[in-house]
Amino acid sequence: MAACPVIGYYILEGDLSTATALLFVAGVSDLVDGWLARRFNMGSVLGSILDPAADKLLMTTMVITLAMRDMLPLPLAIIILGRDVALSLAAFYFRYASLPPPKTFARYWDFSIPSASVHPTAISKYNTFLQLLLVGSTTIAPLLPFELGTAVTGMQWLVAGTTIASGLSYVGTGSRAAVKYVK
Repeated sequence: MAACPVIGYYILEGDLSTATALLFVAGVSDLVDGWLARRFNMGSVLGSILDPAADKLLMTTMVITLAMRDMLPLPLAIIILGRDVALSLAAFYFRYASLPPPKTFARYWDFSIPSASVHPTAISKYNTFLQLLLVGSTTIAPLLPFELGTAVTGMQWLVAGTTIASGLSYVGTGSRAAVKYVK
């Protein structure tokens, strides 16, 4: 989480070498952290909240700063950020709807009271991977001695499609598999 504003700063300053290096370190540390938590059964409620929050903060930072530098099309940035905002609002709703009475502000934010769990859909997992691949490729492309323009453009269209499909997978019949109410 701490690296996000620094990465964003370097992208806005045009120092893509430093931004790419920090993005790589952030990605590797996230993978190691996840592996350690699974390997040594060190998962926690706080970790289950902070890990996806850190991922979303990184993706939001990357999308906004790359769009500000005209390295990512604005319509694609709106699709990516719009899906995330919609899913965040849905998560707040599911938490409230599933919280056992009494529904107070303090109990809403007390995560020791489980009420619902959200499980990523398969398309959402692919979408997250493709989004990370896109922002990484977009950041590193200007540093390479060869052109990635067509590949990056194709990846932008693919990410737009998977982002829309991912968002739709959480509504309607797909939401039954993604959101489980805890009794």
